[in-house]
Amino acid sequence: MTPDPLFDFTGKVIVVTGGSRGLGYRMVKAYAERGADVIIASRKVENCEKVAEQVRAMGRKALAVGMHAGRWAGCDSLVEQAYDTFGRVDVLVNNAGMSPACPSHEVSEALFDSVLNLNFKGPFRLASQVAHRMAQADGGAIINISSIASTRSSPGVVPYSGAKAALNAMTVSLAREYAPKVRVNAIVAGPFLTDIAEAWEAEKREKQPVALGRPGLPEEIVTAALMLASPASSYTTGVLLPVDGGSG
Repeated sequence: MTPDPLFDFTGKVIVVTGGSRGLGYRMVKAYAERGADVIIASRKVENCEKVAEQVRAMGRKALAVGMHAGRWAGCDSLVEQAYDTFGRVDVLVNNAGMSPACPSHEVSEALFDSVLNLNFKGPFRLASQVAHRMAQADGGAIINISSIASTRSSPGVVPYSGAKAALNAMTVSLAREYAPKVRVNAIVAGPFLTDIAEAWEAEKREKQPVALGRPGLPEEIVTAALMLASPASSYTTGVLLPVDGGSG
């Protein structure tokens, strides 16, 4: 079956940080199933390689990169490896993140820095460097994975909320800075049943205070990720797209 041309990623190169599990893994599979070559990046290269093997089994090219997405040296290394291997990046998905729950008065400086580094500092470095290269070439799309914690009261995860709010502001600003050749958007994700949910109470894994009444399944982020990466959203940039089950 010939894929819909709006969602055909044949010949495209897509980078996904935090791509070895959870939402990132689902996005990697979705892009590869539609023809993309994929670069999977996370701290444990062996986990990335397992996913890369699955991508290659689909007949696509894949590169596994071990890196710390909160450190600029790791971000720069990822960019260099991507361009050295494929010569281009068409889509960047800043998905890597962490949201450890901790009473605000107990947050250490080290924890605060770790949360901001991974959720904002690193994504800024990656997005800015890739956007600059995209703007000098054929353009591209950047997708930042944000959270409803960025716009709603989120006690116990204040550094995470602040970092994701900064990511939202970055999304809108970079969209203007690197237009018209580069589109930058964010998916504002609600509660999803990823690895993080394993620490939730049983009731929270079944019910959530959103319109749909439940947490999302990882595969339910795929449609938004495909749309924002594809020509289907060619007139969409600087947008914060909620995928949250109706939390508003």
